[in-house]
Amino acid sequence: MELAAYLTLVILLAVFTLLIATSIPPVAVFLGALTLSLTFGLAPVEDSLRGFANPGVLSIGVLFMVAAGMHRTGAINLLVERFIGRPRTLLTAQAKILLPVALGSAFLNNTPIVAMFIPVIRDLARSVGLPATRLYIPLSYASILGGTCTLIGTATNLVLAGLVRDYLSNTPSMPMERLTMFAMTPLALPVTLAGVAFIMLTSRWLLPDPRKTDVTTRLRRWYRSEFLVSPQAPLSGRTLGDLGYLQAEGLQLLELRRADGSLAPRRPETTLAGGDRLVFAATFDLIPALWDTNGLEPALRLQTFESERFSHRLVEVVVSPQCPEIGRQIADLSRSESPCRFAIVGLSRLGQATDAPLADVRLEAGDDLILEVEEDFFQDNLNEVKFSLTKRLTGVRFKRYDRALTATGIMAAMVAVASLGWLSMLNAALLATGAMLLTGCMTTRWAGRSVDFNILVIIASAMGLGAAVQASGLAAAIAQGLLTIGGAHPYLALTMVYLGCVVMNALVTNVASAVFMFPIAMNLAADLGVSAMPFVMTLLIGASCSFISPWSYQTNLMVYEPGTYHFGDFVKIGVPLTAVVGVMTVLVAPFLWPF
Repeated sequence: MELAAYLTLVILLAVFTLLIATSIPPVAVFLGALTLSLTFGLAPVEDSLRGFANPGVLSIGVLFMVAAGMHRTGAINLLVERFIGRPRTLLTAQAKILLPVALGSAFLNNTPIVAMFIPVIRDLARSVGLPATRLYIPLSYASILGGTCTLIGTATNLVLAGLVRDYLSNTPSMPMERLTMFAMTPLALPVTLAGVAFIMLTSRWLLPDPRKTDVTTRLRRWYRSEFLVSPQAPLSGRTLGDLGYLQAEGLQLLELRRADGSLAPRRPETTLAGGDRLVFAATFDLIPALWDTNGLEPALRLQTFESERFSHRLVEVVVSPQCPEIGRQIADLSRSESPCRFAIVGLSRLGQATDAPLADVRLEAGDDLILEVEEDFFQDNLNEVKFSLTKRLTGVRFKRYDRALTATGIMAAMVAVASLGWLSMLNAALLATGAMLLTGCMTTRWAGRSVDFNILVIIASAMGLGAAVQASGLAAAIAQGLLTIGGAHPYLALTMVYLGCVVMNALVTNVASAVFMFPIAMNLAADLGVSAMPFVMTLLIGASCSFISPWSYQTNLMVYEPGTYHFGDFVKIGVPLTAVVGVMTVLVAPFLWPF
């Protein structure tokens, strides 16, 4: 190898080491590595920076905004409630999420699917108490596996189909067939099912559980919250068990009182009806999820609001010692001359939920309240001395459920035109974002805040490092070593092709891995005098299944930061999953397409 290849290898090893052994933010590690690559001239500048103008990277950024529109209108929540519900166990949640994601990824681009499910998992983790860290990585892996099942499931398959077509036009005598829509399904489908099953059976041991390491869970404040079920609400007829109100961590249902004043039993089979009053003791992080539930509204609304609820905000306030209402019952505050209009969503005293109903509680200095307020609350409160602390709950808004059908239609149209090839994904996503804004599904501020720029920078920087791996000659040196080892036996050669894809996936993008490994696989098949089809199918699975490193596939990077993962988390589950997929591929491919 030349000096440039050795320098590239050192930089990659440094990236691995920093991600594994330090707490330096991944975005800083990748930017630093890209800076070194540019400094040493390991690849042309335009190739190193191409990721920042890559349509795929830009598409991910725009898709964050489309997903935000789906989330802001509650469209995702309604779909989730209908098809996923409130799973009570991790295994049930994984079955209801991973299998549909894998199926959808076989026919649709997996990037928007993952983008939509990221907030779904976040909300499920908050409301039901499931560990999100054991759902984010499985979400990405299921989408990757499902994408291998059809020709249009992933860009890697399409690229390989083009390479096969070109190769056959130049070498028609090669024992190989063109890749059609479902040519890879007989192999990819059982591999996908086996991979998803492996994830579901092992993730509880191979992925971290934040609930066991988060010290704040022992220090959280508890609030008393009271909500009414709206008449003709979607919650009417739903059971407490289905809604997850009896088993969620950080949430206790203290009382269910019917509209006629009678108490209803707190059992899983108990159904809700309009006018029911639900009394909870909840931790701070679950209050927004309750408040944002379609069909629940705060029971203690002290003044009449003048604006629509979707424009309201949640704020946390602490009662000041100078508050003139200290000692008065909360129910009497409605007669206050204060211009501030608000509803009390939760009350905590000395970190605990109060025993008495909210309306009967007498205010004390230091009481911690969560209020639903209008936008003008913040201006009006400037002249008040009631509260010694006022803090917005950022990112919390009541969803525009009246726009849910519109947002769903826009999303479906985007997926349809992109899947049919009428428009590029970037173009379709941009049009969808514009439609979301024009129809009021979201605001420009919400759209801008939804984009995770750290993820985009990491993906673009990883592409720049991939260019350095290829331009420096490091990729060629790795390929030559594999060619030397794998030329003795068909199964050994097939194994080397798969392992070569695994190595290249960790160094460059999966598409680049497929492009680089294809001629090597063809040479191995020609030297052995066997059919190239097992090699093509092994290459298809190996290049697509990027599990070991977060930057080897864009959906891995998309879940990296939301799951607060470390590099080692991907390695811990990715290595055995890669082995399972590899063994099954190497054994089954020659059975379906004999040497």
